[in-house]
Amino acid sequence: MPSLRSAVLTAVLAVPAAALARAAWGVPVAMGASRRAVRPFVAGSEHHSDGRFRNTVPTSSLSPGSSGDLLREARKGRKAGVPSQPVPLVRPELPTAAAELAVTWFGHASALLEVDGHRVLVDPVWGERVSPSAVVGPKRLHPAPGPLEEIPQVDAVLISHDHYDHLDLPTVRRLVREQTAPFVVPLGIGVHLRGWGVPAERVVELDWDGVHRVGELTLVCAEARHFSGRGLTRDDTLWSSWVVSGPRHRVFFGGDTGYHPAFAAIGAQHGPFDLTLLPVGAYNEQWAAIHMNPEEAVRAHGDLGGQVLLPIHWATFNLAFHGWAEPVERLLAAAGDVPVVVPRPGERLDLTDGTPTTPDWWSATA
Repeated sequence: MPSLRSAVLTAVLAVPAAALARAAWGVPVAMGASRRAVRPFVAGSEHHSDGRFRNTVPTSSLSPGSSGDLLREARKGRKAGVPSQPVPLVRPELPTAAAELAVTWFGHASALLEVDGHRVLVDPVWGERVSPSAVVGPKRLHPAPGPLEEIPQVDAVLISHDHYDHLDLPTVRRLVREQTAPFVVPLGIGVHLRGWGVPAERVVELDWDGVHRVGELTLVCAEARHFSGRGLTRDDTLWSSWVVSGPRHRVFFGGDTGYHPAFAAIGAQHGPFDLTLLPVGAYNEQWAAIHMNPEEAVRAHGDLGGQVLLPIHWATFNLAFHGWAEPVERLLAAAGDVPVVVPRPGERLDLTDGTPTTPDWWSATA
C-alpha cells in the first residue's frame, strides 16, 4: 500500500509545515526596519557609536554565565507569573474634555495621560501577543479592558522603545486609522513606523534631551537604561523615558528601564513630578541592569522628585519568573510614606484634587 503510506506521511509532514507557515505569517513586516535602513537616521547621535546605540553607564542585557540559571528558573518559575483568577477589568470611562491631571492604565506599560487639558497615549499595546508572530510568543493574561477605538482624540502618542511589548504593529495600524496625533518616538523608531504606513508628517523622532511641543505640553525624550531590537540585531534604535510637562502639572513615564544615575538629573532639570509611571515587573537578577525591581522603582521615584507613583510593566504579560502579584506586593512594602496608586486595568484615576485610594484587588487574583 505505498500510495496510502505516502499519503499518511504527506499528511503528517503537512501539519507542522502548516503550523510553521501560520506562525511565520507577517513576521518580516512586524520585525520592522533593518539596521541598514535605520542607520542613516541615527548615525549623527552622540549616543550612537560603532553601529549601535549605547547606554551612558556600562550595561549588560544578561549577566555572564546566566544561561544555565535561566533554564533552571524557567523550569521552576514560569507558571508563577500567571494569576490564579481572572484579572478584574474596568471598562474605561473617558470624559469628553481631558482633566488637569488624570491617568488611565490599560495594563503593562500602556496608559492614557491627561495633563492640563491634553491627552497623551503612552506605549499602546492592544495586540494579543507581544511577538512578531500572531500565534507564538507571550500572550495576554487579560483582555484589553476596552476598545482602542473608544479612546478620544489624543494630542500625542509616545513610544519608549521598539520591543514588542511597547511597540505593537497591529495597534499602530489601528491608531493610524483612528487618531490624527503625531507619534513622538526615540531616534530610529520612525523608520519602523513609516514602513508600517504611518504618514511621515505624523512621525517625530528625538534624541535624549530632545523636545517637542504639542499645544501647551512640552514632551522631552529622557534617558533610560535599556536596549532595543525586534529581530536578529540589537540597539539599532534608541530607547527612552518621557517627560510630559504642562503649564501646571508634570508627569514622568519610565517606559522600561534599569535603575540609573540620570533619574536624579532628570528630576533636577524637569521635576518635581506630580505623577510618575515606573516599571516594577519582569525583573530578575540575571538582567538587573535593564529592568528595575520594585525597590529600585521607589528609589527612582524619589530621585525624580515624584509625588504619586503608579506601577507599570506588570500584570498583563508573563515575561519573567517572579509571582504575578509580587511586583506590587514588594513595591508597597518598600514605599513607606510614598503615595502609591494601583488601578485595575482600564481604571481611570483623577488626581487633580489629591491622591485617590485604590483598594487591594490583586491579592485574590494572585
